[in-house]
Amino acid sequence: MPGESFRFIHASDFHLESPLGDLDELPPPLRDQMATAPHEAVKAVFEAALSNNIDFVVLSGDLLNPQAAGPYGMNLLLEQFEKLAAADTPVYWAAGTVDDPQKWPEAVVIPPNVTLFPKDRATDVNVVRGGRTICRLIGRGSDGRASLHIPGFECEAAEEFAIGVGHGDASLEMLEEARFDFWCLGGKHNRLELESDGEIRAVYSGSPQGRSLSEPGSHGYSIIDVDAERNVRVSEMPADQFRYCNVRLRADEIAAVGSIQNLLGERIVRLQHEAGGRHLIIGWDITADSGESLIEIGDGEALLDWVRHEYGHGAPAAWSTSLRIRPPQQYPKSWHEEDTILGDYLRIAAEHRKPESTATNLLPMTEEHPGLPASTTTLLAEIPQTRRIETLDQATLLGVELLRGGKPNWVNKS
Repeated sequence: MPGESFRFIHASDFHLESPLGDLDELPPPLRDQMATAPHEAVKAVFEAALSNNIDFVVLSGDLLNPQAAGPYGMNLLLEQFEKLAAADTPVYWAAGTVDDPQKWPEAVVIPPNVTLFPKDRATDVNVVRGGRTICRLIGRGSDGRASLHIPGFECEAAEEFAIGVGHGDASLEMLEEARFDFWCLGGKHNRLELESDGEIRAVYSGSPQGRSLSEPGSHGYSIIDVDAERNVRVSEMPADQFRYCNVRLRADEIAAVGSIQNLLGERIVRLQHEAGGRHLIIGWDITADSGESLIEIGDGEALLDWVRHEYGHGAPAAWSTSLRIRPPQQYPKSWHEEDTILGDYLRIAAEHRKPESTATNLLPMTEEHPGLPASTTTLLAEIPQTRRIETLDQATLLGVELLRGGKPNWVNKS
């Protein structure tokens, strides 16, 4: 039978207690904006609920840790709840591990339009509009498990459109055991949509604001429309003020634009267009494919300073928080064959790169420098096998730079 059409917002993982990363080196004006970005993103979620003909709001946990967020964070969230209460918009909240209801001060009263699902059992709630039930929400707060406990969501079958609300890891196969029409989930900071037969069956809405390079790309919330025939349309709505970007470049791309500076600038312009006027926080990863390409790329620290100066102070800004140059796996054959210290160095490095080579132990060398901190000596004494090749690559690059006349910044400063 045809049901009721309805529209709702799904959001989660506000983490109002957690600031954005990489604040230290930002220019002061940008740092101030970055400090308030999570709050502005959360406000955008609730402003959308007041202006988009929304029937209700679903929140899937980890909104804030009351103790860590402090009075400002709690007041911000409560103010948003109260605005929705004034508009007669209900809120349904399944807490995660961070916002466990037991952590809330007893003096903090949650407005009556907010339904907080318990964590010890699933609760079945009818959402009513104009005297008619438009859907059912079956929600449960996190019980501390990393994975969603699907058997804990069992409930009686009914005709209304059924939406599961929870916090934790889950696969589509797990979710289908509960036989709900749709799932609103929390616990992942990056957005994830789970599809079956071309239809979205579950959504992790992700945090409204990314907080580090491990949370790149667009962040926001979902507007979900369900029509009378139970067809679901999920719309991703960005709310982030700053957008983190991991950018990988290859040295062979330089030839097409003339220089590494042109390549960085071209990519920044593209990212700014995609970000729609938001500030960017960029981590660069540049792979050199030969010794010659290292010369084209130049000194990494100098390149980072240049890109920050050129693009990091605009409106919007594109701030480069890191720039890593991955050394080539092979250097020119002529360098290896030189009867020079450089040639000797490259041949020795090649021997250490062979699988049968012994573990790298630098302890004898550290003993020649008694001024080294104990922690540094411990780290250098024996390189873990998982980091051996990476460490060897970086050491080879440093030796090549020094022996060919280039001096890293730390050498110049010593």
